[in-house]
Amino acid sequence: MKKLALILSLLASCSVWAQGNVEAGKAKSQTCVACHGADGNSLLTNYPKLAGQHAKYLEKQLKELKLAMETGGKQGRNEPVMGAMAMPLSEEDMADLAAYYASLPISSNSTPENVVEAGKVLYTAGDAERGLTACIACHGPRGNGTELSGFPKISGQHADYIKLQLEKFRDGSRANDMNEMMRDVAKKLTDEDIDTLSKYVGGLH
Repeated sequence: MKKLALILSLLASCSVWAQGNVEAGKAKSQTCVACHGADGNSLLTNYPKLAGQHAKYLEKQLKELKLAMETGGKQGRNEPVMGAMAMPLSEEDMADLAAYYASLPISSNSTPENVVEAGKVLYTAGDAERGLTACIACHGPRGNGTELSGFPKISGQHADYIKLQLEKFRDGSRANDMNEMMRDVAKKLTDEDIDTLSKYVGGLH
């Protein structure tokens, strides 16, 4: 029992130590404003809202964007524009930026009425006949994901951005998902499925 308590204590202390500085992140975020908005809620729907996203996930993406640049796209997440932005960042910079954006509230979004029924089925049940895993298994009933597991918050995100990422997972041009889980799901999605899910998750608050 004492050993368990010690391990938990060490994990907690490591977690605190690893956290970025919100104020430092705010100061460093000025170059991000043009695409991601002054409050982390991008007005350009092809760019993601960063506000309210899990810090661990944001930090992972920044590291992998930089890695892709360093390896010529052979590793990490290959996005040339964001990769160039990530290149000069230190690990501390990434942690600070992640902490800052995680501290901000995501702006509201909604689900169009015409996709609610089909979207709910795909999101909560998947499709057993196609071997399609339900999104709820990893992203939760409200699309909030989980910090510890590394699954991102998708609720409230721009439909255009979600659609673009699902298409990239499907064609393999984005390949930084854990254990290829998203690629496995996306390759079973039709264009209609992707369009429906992209719009559905917006209103899962």
